[in-house]
Amino acid sequence: MINVGIVGGTGYTGVELLRILSQHPEVNIQAITSRSEAGMDVTQLFTSLRGHIDLKFSDPAESKLDKCDLIFFATPNGIAMQQASALLRAGIKVIDLAADFRIKNVTEWEKWYGMSHASPELVAEAVYGLPEINRDKVKDARLIANPGCYPTAVQLGFLPLIEAGIVDTDRLIADVKSGVSGAGRKAEVHTLFAESSDNFKAYGVPGHRHLPEIRQGLSTIAGKSIGLTFVPHLTPMIRGIHATLYAKILKDVDLQALYEKRYANEPFVDILPVGSHPETRSVRGSNLCRIAVHRPQNGDIVVVLSVTDNLVKGAAGQAVQNMNLMFGFPETLGIRHAPLLP
Repeated sequence: MINVGIVGGTGYTGVELLRILSQHPEVNIQAITSRSEAGMDVTQLFTSLRGHIDLKFSDPAESKLDKCDLIFFATPNGIAMQQASALLRAGIKVIDLAADFRIKNVTEWEKWYGMSHASPELVAEAVYGLPEINRDKVKDARLIANPGCYPTAVQLGFLPLIEAGIVDTDRLIADVKSGVSGAGRKAEVHTLFAESSDNFKAYGVPGHRHLPEIRQGLSTIAGKSIGLTFVPHLTPMIRGIHATLYAKILKDVDLQALYEKRYANEPFVDILPVGSHPETRSVRGSNLCRIAVHRPQNGDIVVVLSVTDNLVKGAAGQAVQNMNLMFGFPETLGIRHAPLLP
């Protein structure tokens, strides 16, 4: 049994962490912090957790974070980098669900996130927490940079092709759609019901913050710099990521066999049968990534369809998957939920 704390427990990733961790047999939730909601019962804000959580939100300055073995940061970008050093010195492990430690080039990070990095010395140490690539490193880590939702679906989709060296990595295309919960719980005009419902739009075409993260990950896999066009879209649904990925084939292989072999032992990647079209609702509420691979008209373009729940495999579920690895628990413990339907 380990004691864990959640910093910033009032957002969508925070409540998803609470939902998962409250049912984890090896976890005791020690503290949940929120300056704005300090003193409020968690179940007053999140009635869905009645009977599962018996805690109040606490001010970070007065919380019992020093009693924890692990701290999750479910906070906006720029928070974890200010507090991680002190926690690590105290022997407390850290998983950051924001982007503070994902990009290894600190100058690049500062360019995309518009602030100075408070702990550049920790960036090199942080392990990028995509278990399907970095499982062994995650096991020995004390600081995890939990991947973004878009980067998780895109990297898992492209991974077998790039590892096998069978596609042109100079001209990769990722056309990706997200539900509105990916924008967070804060009130903004573009996510109001009257704005996002019955609507569909692209955004961030000149450049999105997840672009350098995806490019870094795919370049590491390829062993060289890759070229990527990444276009995100906002869809009128609450949860879900749907990535449609395109690459030019340079060498003929059995694509279905390639994907099935690469992910044969991955508990949270499901390769669908030939001809399938995965749906976002087929992974809703689960830590699964479901993938189908196509070669239209047997041409020279491969199309990969990759779907995840942006709040689970794209955030909180993957964070718990990393926690399990860090503490020697079975990797699937507490996160083997079946998807929700309808």
